[in-house]
Amino acid sequence: MEGMLEPKIQEKVVANVEVRNVFKIRQGNRCRLLCARWERSTANSKIRLVRDGIVIYPTGEGATAELASLKRFKDDVKEVPSSMECGLTIKNYNDLRVGDVVEAYEEEEVKRTL
Repeated sequence: MEGMLEPKIQEKVVANVEVRNVFKIRQGNRCRLLCARWERSTANSKIRLVRDGIVIYPTGEGATAELASLKRFKDDVKEVPSSMECGLTIKNYNDLRVGDVVEAYEEEEVKRTL
């Protein structure tokens, strides 16, 4: 159909987490567990790790990262309310540092018009 444009893919940040502390854990090759403060989170969102304002993981076009686990105390959870402490690990990544920011985001299609 003439005049139709392809939808634009837009990222929407749904959680913004600052690493407060990092703990080593023993669970196979699982990264590290960290204490963080969530604004809002869903465990199924894509994530990225930002250090000093630069995305350091994942890198490369089309690369994605995801949570290995999200915990509140010892319980696995899918969401953590605002301003609550929690722990998380990132699949295939273990170089977390105090001050890093973990962003969870979702991609949504935005219709474009002429």
